Amino acid sequence: MLRNIMLTNIMAAFVLLASLSGVANAGPAACEKRSNNTTKKLLECVTLEGVRAHQAAFQGIADLAGGTRASGTPGYEYSAGYVYSQLEAAGYTPTVQYFGYDGFLPLGPSALEQLSPGSVTYTERLDYQVMSQSDAGDVSAPVTAVDLDLGLGNASTSGCEPADFAGFPAGNIALLQRGACNFSLKAENAAAAGAVGVIMFNQGNTPDRTGLSGGTLGTGYAGGIPVLFATYALGEELAMTTGLSMRLFANVYRGVVISANIFAETAFGDPNNVVMVGAHLDSVVGGPGIQDNGSGSAAILETAVQMAKVEPYNKVRFAWWGAEESGLVGSTHYIDSLSQEERDAIALYLNFDMIGSPNSVFFIYDGDDSDGVGAGPGPAGSAAIENVFELYYSMLGEPYKGSDFTGRSDYGPFINVGIPAGGLFTGADGIKTAEEAGLWGGTAGDQYDPCYHLACDTFDNVNLRTLEINSDAVAFATLKYAMDTSDVNGLRGKGNFVLKNRDTGYVGPLATE
Repeated sequence: MLRNIMLTNIMAAFVLLASLSGVANAGPAACEKRSNNTTKKLLECVTLEGVRAHQAAFQGIADLAGGTRASGTPGYEYSAGYVYSQLEAAGYTPTVQYFGYDGFLPLGPSALEQLSPGSVTYTERLDYQVMSQSDAGDVSAPVTAVDLDLGLGNASTSGCEPADFAGFPAGNIALLQRGACNFSLKAENAAAAGAVGVIMFNQGNTPDRTGLSGGTLGTGYAGGIPVLFATYALGEELAMTTGLSMRLFANVYRGVVISANIFAETAFGDPNNVVMVGAHLDSVVGGPGIQDNGSGSAAILETAVQMAKVEPYNKVRFAWWGAEESGLVGSTHYIDSLSQEERDAIALYLNFDMIGSPNSVFFIYDGDDSDGVGAGPGPAGSAAIENVFELYYSMLGEPYKGSDFTGRSDYGPFINVGIPAGGLFTGADGIKTAEEAGLWGGTAGDQYDPCYHLACDTFDNVNLRTLEINSDAVAFATLKYAMDTSDVNGLRGKGNFVLKNRDTGYVGPLATE
């Protein structure tokens, strides 16, 4: 029978969060009283210290909640409560939108133990982790390796074909290696061959494919057996152990989960020309998510707080999305819940997901597909949004680069229904090139975020310079569009917030106010 995991009332989290609330008033004292209705005033008040205070709160929440802020867990509920309380204290009237989805949650510690030939207990999140969307299970059985190919440069196809399991002893645990096909196919082939559980280890073909991975079996996984993911070093060790028998315990829930989106909108502004600014609030199950996406969530929260007294021309709606890590569930639910008239009232959407990666690049979503690799442009108006960020970076003398609309973040549901979108991104599991390292520093050959989807995505997993620049960019673009969307949809706004196009390189009065 399905267990229905419910969020309790978000307001109930306020007692726990009392020590975390009100910590982000780090700007000048004048910021608390004035209307930050010019770029100069707003950027003076949206500070790195204020953004970091929100991130510190998210880290504290994760520490109290078992190391995760994933949707459906107390860590997410408390994060939503914190955001709600900060918005309310700033003078907004926040709202909560609940939704249900097929989710995946940890229920407590899992386990991986060697029973024979020796007795060894391995460490969760260091040696192994439960794969996202694994079924629950606690099994003890002999281990059988399946079509492994060890060593650097290997071309593992372990478990990709049913024939790989010829002669597999039913009732055993399958030891599989990453490579060539998706994780769910490997695990489902193992289950079809009679495996009672799977240990999937990293491929080890290159130095960057040796540790734990943030991969998932996907919501369509139908193997029915527990799957743990291990480091390459552990997998290699197990592969060379004769007479191996192990216990595999996936202490998880897979079923209906209830989560929520949090919204706050300005009291003033044209309700038929809404500027939406969003970031996902949830982390993955395996970590606290302070960079992914505590960076974007904190930056738009601080921007909202410092804009609380602004009376914009256009209504601004801030959104903190739930269950992005489960497949853009919260933002998709929101778009699906709107009438066509309500969708038409949204002038544009700004998305901020991972804006302070440690090994960062300054990516801008490529609205006109001029810099990408063929994912296609965004809806009409998206190129203008890209131009605003280009102009901002140009004012700072900061290089920038286009990033394709791949559909991996919450802009996806918006562009799918024709709403112009844009935003910033500083890299996830992609690898920094030598050219990029020459422009922005950092380490060529390493991931943009080496802690992407891992337990080490903590308060320290942030490039402070990048986060400071991008937090100001969030505020810059939000205020510009709060006052004027003429470059996107032709509607007249406040004249001193109009920017000229990228071809002239001209920046209007907005830059120096």
